[in-house]
Amino acid sequence: MRWERGSVIETMEDRALLLGRYIVENKATVRGAAKRFALSKSSVHKDVTARLYHIDRVLWTQVRAVLEQNKRERHLRGGEATREKYRRMHGE
Repeated sequence: MRWERGSVIETMEDRALLLGRYIVENKATVRGAAKRFALSKSSVHKDVTARLYHIDRVLWTQVRAVLEQNKRERHLRGGEATREKYRRMHGE
């Protein structure tokens, strides 16, 4: 999937499909997709939860599974981020 920052996405439906495919293919978080496409987290979340449901139910189901997995693992990611922060602060 190729996308350049600043590219115009024709419709909201196109954007929802693009984001959904990106999240499924890369097992990405909403935050990661938002950063990749220079969008707000709330826009990405709205696109892949509300809009995508009406556009492509199969893709929506796949995205939902990835987001649920991310939700189950978020406490692990948070702990790792904190450990890394303190390693950098203390020069280890």
